[in-house]
Amino acid sequence: MSLFPLLMFPFLIVLLFLGFPIAFGMIATALVFGLVIFEGALIHQFAQKIDDISTNFVFAAVPLFIFMGAMLAQSGVAAQLYGALSVWTRRFPGGLAIATILLCVVFAACSGIVGATETVIGLLAIPPMLERGYNKELIVGTITGGGSLGTIIPPSVIVIVLAPLANVPVGDLLFGIAIPGLLMAGFFVVYVAGLCLWRPRYGPPDRTAGEGLSFGRKVAMTATAMVPPIVLILAVLGSIMVGLAAVTEAAALGAAGSIGLALAYRRLTVKVLWDTLLQTIGVTAMIMTIVVGGSVMAGVFIGGGGGLLLQELVDHLQVGQAGLLAIVLSIAFVLGFLMDWISIALILVPIFTPLLKAAGVDMVWFCVLLLIVFQTSYLTPPMAPAIFYFRAISPPEITTAHMYRGVIPFIVLQLLTLAATLTWPELALWLPKQLFTGF
Repeated sequence: MSLFPLLMFPFLIVLLFLGFPIAFGMIATALVFGLVIFEGALIHQFAQKIDDISTNFVFAAVPLFIFMGAMLAQSGVAAQLYGALSVWTRRFPGGLAIATILLCVVFAACSGIVGATETVIGLLAIPPMLERGYNKELIVGTITGGGSLGTIIPPSVIVIVLAPLANVPVGDLLFGIAIPGLLMAGFFVVYVAGLCLWRPRYGPPDRTAGEGLSFGRKVAMTATAMVPPIVLILAVLGSIMVGLAAVTEAAALGAAGSIGLALAYRRLTVKVLWDTLLQTIGVTAMIMTIVVGGSVMAGVFIGGGGGLLLQELVDHLQVGQAGLLAIVLSIAFVLGFLMDWISIALILVPIFTPLLKAAGVDMVWFCVLLLIVFQTSYLTPPMAPAIFYFRAISPPEITTAHMYRGVIPFIVLQLLTLAATLTWPELALWLPKQLFTGF
């Protein structure tokens, strides 16, 4: 069998190093190799792939979830949440960092977009933490690690893209990531609290926080800021859980609810709506262009015999289920240095899904593991997209060296979450079984 399809990957990497955007690099790779393999029939394959994507109703949820997160960010809901959380935590060592992580959990559930979560939270949290003299590495790790939770806290935009590729129900995967995501957030909080108790200078407490505010006033502030967004999140996820709405309909509910929240907080203006729409259009166009590029490239690779070639290679190596999982997750981690998560998912999942199913791997479990790997590679130097986002919003006193050192403990905690989910698959499988199969 010809090894020609395998040359697609080094060809794509060369295009990326030459400065091609990832979406157009994948389309160009598919075009060049597709013309060689299929000649004139390539146009029909391209048309079929584009038709498959444009008629898949699940993808309609992508712009709706993006709109929901963008509206909550633009309308200042995140800032109000941060103020309410920090009133309770900042009197303790590392309190501002803990409030930041908790805010990341809530905002990740509202947004589902990693870059948006990190950017919004960073702009809110960096100034007060610097003012209190927080350790710079801790500031970086807290915001980049917490911001990355958008990958694995439901509802996550990547789940909407990944589930159809792996042929798993979107609802199963949305709830499959919930326990590992909250476990990871818990690891982050415990680490920050333990570090700042051990070395208080890393996160000095603010003993004057909340002075002049009664307990009742604090409760009222927190309820006003937190209850409406949490109700919105529960409405979106709950409508899916009880079968009242499909994912797309739930996303529409979330988008409408975000407008309602902005109105309730008196933050909805023409400028806020316009900026939200522009952000939604830009991010959606980027994601869907990458989806098209990855889909046509995977189609050419599989159609050219690449899938059968990989099957023969795996059979020859006789690695078994654990070995196959290790290979796929390792490839995904390495590709994370070069590509974004959508591109990696669109290339790897269609290619390896038949092999994983043949090996008896539960695809919901595999997708949860893959999402944790994506999240880890997002933080891992030298490429580390999280650091690029952070650099764009950080002041000059936080250097690149601070950034690289700051992410390391949080990468370790992400790998700990990966190890736990590998060891106990029920962390990913138990909740979907309880909700959707009743046992």
